[in-house]
Amino acid sequence: MSSDQIPAVSVADLPADLSADGAPLLVDVREPDEWSAGHIADALHIPMGELVTRLDEVPREQDVVVVCRSGGRSAAVTGYLAQGGWQVRNLTDGMLAWQAHGRPMVSESGAAPRVL
Repeated sequence: MSSDQIPAVSVADLPADLSADGAPLLVDVREPDEWSAGHIADALHIPMGELVTRLDEVPREQDVVVVCRSGGRSAAVTGYLAQGGWQVRNLTDGMLAWQAHGRPMVSESGAAPRVL
């Protein structure tokens, strides 16, 4: 699947409340230090390198949006999941876009959340 065939969605097209019924599940494929510094509250954290062994955690019956820092790693994961039959889209420009749109983030450290 080439990069122009990867299904994508922008931050502006995602609902503000990701915990609402019908909202997509966000799967964050960044590394643990990136996740700890700042992530989307209701996201599922599966580092890209662990994805294959944790596929059973990604629901097939729910719309999935994959996110990383800038959209590169998540595009690769989106392509992989799409080929496997998941209903999945890549978050265009990733966490950098999420932060630029002023969307809420949380951190694991208690410090102000930020994108590494």
